[in-house]
Amino acid sequence: MTDQTKKRPFPDASEDIRYWDEAPDTAQTRHPAYKLAFADSDFMLRDELRPVRLQLELLKPELLMNERGIQSTIVMFGGARIPRPEHAEGAKTKTLSELSRFYDVAREFARLMTLRSVQSYGREDVIVTGGGPGVMEAGNRGAKDAGGVSIGLNIVLPHEQAPNTYVTPELCFNFHYFAIRKMHFLMRAKAITVFPGGFGTLDEMFETLTLIQTERMHKMPFILFGREFWTRIINWDALAEAGTIAREDLDLFHFAETAEEAIAIIDGFNAA
Repeated sequence: MTDQTKKRPFPDASEDIRYWDEAPDTAQTRHPAYKLAFADSDFMLRDELRPVRLQLELLKPELLMNERGIQSTIVMFGGARIPRPEHAEGAKTKTLSELSRFYDVAREFARLMTLRSVQSYGREDVIVTGGGPGVMEAGNRGAKDAGGVSIGLNIVLPHEQAPNTYVTPELCFNFHYFAIRKMHFLMRAKAITVFPGGFGTLDEMFETLTLIQTERMHKMPFILFGREFWTRIINWDALAEAGTIAREDLDLFHFAETAEEAIAIIDGFNAA
C-alpha cells in the first residue's frame, strides 16, 4: 500500500482543531459561534445536548473495553465506608468496625477470581467495582494482588471521590450519569456480588434484582455477602408473605460469608 492510498479522503477532527487554533485572530474567529461544535465545551454542556452526552458516556468506556478485549466481568458492589481491618478501631460505629472483615473477604474473592481471569489474558472474569474506597478498593486491590487487571467505574460526586490506586489506569472511567454507569456495570456481567453498604449499594442491588426478576437480564449468580447484615436490614420473607414479590424471587440470590463460598456458588451455577 502506497502512502497515497493510506491518506484519509478528508482531514480528521484533530487536524481541523489545529486549523481552527491557527485561524487569524478576528472578531469572527473569537466569537463562540465560530468554534467547532465538538470542540466547544460550552455548547456540549447545553441542556439540549444531554442525549449526545449520554451517548458519549456510554460509548467511550465501551470502545476502550472492546479494544482491551474484555468479554465478561465479575461485579462487586459494596460500601465505600467499610474500613480496612487495620483501621477498624477508628470506625464511626461499632457495626462498621465489625463489617471491616468484609474488606479482606472482598480482597480475597477478587484475588481468586482474577487468578482465573489471567488465564484468559484478562478477557474473562474481570473484576469491576465503583472505583472508590472501602469494598471497592478491596476488590481492585485483590485483582492487583493476583497480577491481573480490574475496572473502576467512578462517578463525579459533590464530596471528594478519587479513584483508588489499585484500579488499572487504562480501565479507570469517570461518569456524570448514574444510569450509564449502571449499564456498564451490567453489560458484561457474569456474576453479581453485593457486600454490605448504604444507599448506593442498596440501589445497585435492587435495580439489578429487578432486571433479573423481570427478565430484562439473564439469571446469573447473585451473591450477598453477610447473611446477618442483609437479613437484619431487609425483611425478605415479609416481602414474599405480603405478596409484593413471589416466593420464588427469593431464589434469585444466595448468601455467602467467605470468598470460597461465593466461588462455589458461581461454579455451581455455571455447572447447572
